[in-house]
Order: sequence, then structure tokens, then C-alpha cells
Amino acid sequence: MNAIKLAGLGAAATLMLGVAGAPEARADSGDTLAAVKARGELLCGVHPARHGFAAPDSQGNWSGFEVDYCRAIAAAVFGDASKVRFVALSSQQRFPAIQSGEVDVLARNVTATLGRDTALGLNFAPPIFYTGTGFLVRKADGIEKIEDLDGAAICMAPGSTTERNVAQVFAARGLTYTPVVIENNKQLVDAYVTGRCDALTKDKAALPGVAAFDTETPDDHMILSGIYSKEPLAMAVRQGDDQWYDLVKWVTYATFNAEELGVSQANVEEMMSSEDPDIQTLLGVIGDNGSKLGVDNDWVHAIVEQVGNYEDIYTRHFGPESPVALERGQNTLWTDGGLLYGFPMH
Repeated sequence: MNAIKLAGLGAAATLMLGVAGAPEARADSGDTLAAVKARGELLCGVHPARHGFAAPDSQGNWSGFEVDYCRAIAAAVFGDASKVRFVALSSQQRFPAIQSGEVDVLARNVTATLGRDTALGLNFAPPIFYTGTGFLVRKADGIEKIEDLDGAAICMAPGSTTERNVAQVFAARGLTYTPVVIENNKQLVDAYVTGRCDALTKDKAALPGVAAFDTETPDDHMILSGIYSKEPLAMAVRQGDDQWYDLVKWVTYATFNAEELGVSQANVEEMMSSEDPDIQTLLGVIGDNGSKLGVDNDWVHAIVEQVGNYEDIYTRHFGPESPVALERGQNTLWTDGGLLYGFPMH
């Protein structure tokens, strides 16, 4: 491909000419918002197929918790949540993709850690999902606690914090295990379901989806009690572009604050007439928060109307009527004893 500068958009925003000659704006560092607007769509890196978080259907239509956060950013930027292209990334591909500018934001089950924040040149938005390392086992094997996995074969994905967490957990207990490391998620789950591994380890929120993959006998599996690490999942952007980082960060806070203020997808139009100054500020009826971030002042209205607040998004993908039902637990608002705390929007 050949690259030409986008006049007025800064050195990092370019037009990439593909084989058909169609221009595509990129932003390797800095001026990301300008490049996204010039391109006309957000490029969002997501998991190729993970129940509840991100997966395409047979027609290529994406759905999932992290998919909806990509759409929330698009709603803020364009006023249109559909203006996003999903880029499926393996665990090995995800960091090079955000570092190189192949995607504008990474919403792919990324645990925020000090090493990733510093060594990989990333900035993490506030966590959108709190979980931790867990283990899925077959009930028939009689495995009831982690010590029962001494000497076991354990399936896991490469390049993940789970690999390190398992090594630390087992070493601390003087236990041994044989890692069965498989990159492709379907092949990884197949290896466990067919008995190649005694257990499968992922962050605990993913394990109900793995059990559901065994369509014939999903109830033959159980998740061991206990969480063996801290896994705050957060969206990541490249360092060096504070405006873009601010936008992604405040999109996250906006979904928390909307839930706290009782502004939902079901009542957002009604709430436009609220006399509560916090709600008026949130929805852009008063103030200029949007212009401070480089978007329209009704950016939060667009997010909530088209995607929802945090509760809307969580319930859609993990609520009791969803295929992967999960208690909210730590993923509740601070006012309910959880960890979600939206910073003030004034």
C-alpha cells in the first residue's frame, strides 16, 4: 500500500490506498479521532469468538458485551453506533494490532496490568468487566479443589495473563501440571471437551460459555470455587494521543453514570426533560462536554439511545435470559457494593 498525508489532520493521520484505490484513514499515533472521522468508521479489535463478549453469527453480524462498547464509541464519535468495523484478533495478534494502528481501540478481553501499560505503549480505559482466573472440570472426575489438579493436563491460551497466573498458583501450592497451549479458541475448547485436558482455564467469566459449547452434556461440567487472580478487563488505546484516550475513557464512565442516574435505553427520551442538572449535563441538554472531547454535545444521548447504559449492556449479554447468565457480582455500581464508579461529568 501507498500512504499519503491527510491535509490538516496531523502527521499521524494518513490515507492508505488499497488495491482498489479506496482511501482509508489510519492513525498510528496521535490524531486518532480525526483519522476515525475521516475514515467514516471505527476499527475495533475484538475476540474472534467468545460467548457473551464477542462473536459473529452466520451472516457476519457481531454481538457481545465488548462489541457493544465498540458501538458505544462509534455512537459518541458519529452519532451512529453502526459505524464500526470489527477486526477479529487472536491473543497473539491483539497487541501488535493496536500498536501498529491496525485498530483504533482494543476491546478484546484485555487485562490491564502494569507491564502492559508501560512496556507495550498502551493506555487503559477504566475496567468494564472484573473477573479472575478460574478452572472448568468434568464432574465425573471428582475434582473439587485446585489441589485435586496436581499432575493434571490443563488447556489454556497462549499470550494471556492466565498462563502466568496458573504457573504462580500451582508453584505457590507445590503442585505440578502439564500445560496444553492452543491458540485457536474453538480448538482449545474442543481439546477440553474431548478429554485431551483434565481442566480448562480462562478468566472465570468465560467458563460458562465453554461448558455451553458441549451441547450434548453441558451439565457434566463444573467451575471450581474460588478466583485465583485479579483480571480487570479494559479497553486499550495507544499512548501518545490524550484526546482519543479521554474519549474512550469517558465513554466508559458515561455508561456507569447513566446507570447510576437511572438513565436507560428504555427512558432516555423521557429523561431529556429531566430537571436534574446531573442528568441534563450527562445528556448534553446543558454544558459542552462533547465539544471538550471533540464530538457532539449529545454524545451520551446517542450512546444510551443506541447501545444502552452499563446495566442494559450487561443484561443483554449476561442477564438471566441470556445464553451465558452471570451474576453481576463485582460488576455492579459502587452504590450497590460493586467496583463500577463513574467519575463526575462536570
